[in-house]
Amino acid sequence: MDDSTPRLAGHAALVTGAAHRIGAAIARRLHAAGMDVAIHYRASARAAEILAKELNELRPGSATPLQADLLDHAALGPLVDDAIAALGHLDLLVNNASTFYPTPVAEATPEQWDELLGSNLRAPFFLAQAALPHLRERHGAIVNIVDIHAQRPLGGHPVYSIAKAGLAMLTKSLARELGPEVRVNGVAPGAILWPEAGLSEEEQQAILDQAVLGRLGDPDDIARAVLYLYRDAGYVTGHVLPVDGGQLVMHR
Repeated sequence: MDDSTPRLAGHAALVTGAAHRIGAAIARRLHAAGMDVAIHYRASARAAEILAKELNELRPGSATPLQADLLDHAALGPLVDDAIAALGHLDLLVNNASTFYPTPVAEATPEQWDELLGSNLRAPFFLAQAALPHLRERHGAIVNIVDIHAQRPLGGHPVYSIAKAGLAMLTKSLARELGPEVRVNGVAPGAILWPEAGLSEEEQQAILDQAVLGRLGDPDDIARAVLYLYRDAGYVTGHVLPVDGGQLVMHR
């Protein structure tokens, strides 16, 4: 059966940072497999509404946009509550939302530390905490979007790399703490999309030269990995799956 054939009717997912880029691809892929989705966004209201409309035209009442600032701890519990109210229950939490920018050591500020660790590490932990009773009830799962730079620090981005390394350990720790009722895994993307700030052609080529496959990935590569870990990997927990075209293999 093709991945696009609905097989998860009645299942529901909350995807953070789902209005665009990788998050939107994840929402589309889970929806194509039959799931209802809550599309979280912080500021991209228009993009989230357009995506929800697109999905609801395919299956009425199957997608709901939800706004929350994940840096506001008080907003995390209500976000889960809103997802439950919209979807009826929760089977899958996808912690995709992320903040990314350089923080040279000599220039990094406490505010940048708080923002990068807040979005990439603290929010996923406390969202998991808020979702836990619902996920336990459904024997559900959590998938965290990590990064290969959790293992291979990115030059000029020490705070981001530290945050993603923490998210990788969070994945393993939660798998131990929440099993057997809830499985927890991660996906570590490599070069999938260029940063929104852009890179020069030389910088792009240097990154591609580090991958065995020698090319950029696609957001749907990550989305398919998320679907696999939820739908097809029933005996997998505590694992972070690299989807990087072989970048980690080429590490030198």
